[in-house]
Amino acid sequence: MVSSDKLQFKFTSIGPKGAIEKVVQFTETDNPDIFNMVLGNLLKHGVIDYSTTTDNKDSHLILGTVKATVYEFTSQYPDKSVFYRGNTIERTRLYRMALTRHFDELNNDFEIFGVLKQGIGFFSENFVRGKEYVGFLLKRRFEL
Repeated sequence: MVSSDKLQFKFTSIGPKGAIEKVVQFTETDNPDIFNMVLGNLLKHGVIDYSTTTDNKDSHLILGTVKATVYEFTSQYPDKSVFYRGNTIERTRLYRMALTRHFDELNNDFEIFGVLKQGIGFFSENFVRGKEYVGFLLKRRFEL
């Protein structure tokens, strides 16, 4: 299910642990040109759990769905960038590996940046495969 403003996407993970409701949300950051993307489990009463790892043996399908939400979001908001990171080092590494695996496809449609921490701030650079980052930034390429 997709919200009308394309800021929230709900879907179901199906695996050995049963059907688990998931949600991807895009929220504006302090920089109006950058939206933060998060993935979580949708609990009862609409509460979203961003920290639990469900390990439902379908991570490739979940990440594929997340990728589709980024395409959908940036179709609606082509001038906005999407920032994302894991809430653990391991999850950020998983996201980096998925980005590396799909780099050639994504690079056709997005400018891809790795985000690094420097002092009390952050900066981005062109994504380098295999390099550790604290997060990632995607910007839709404009068609000429």
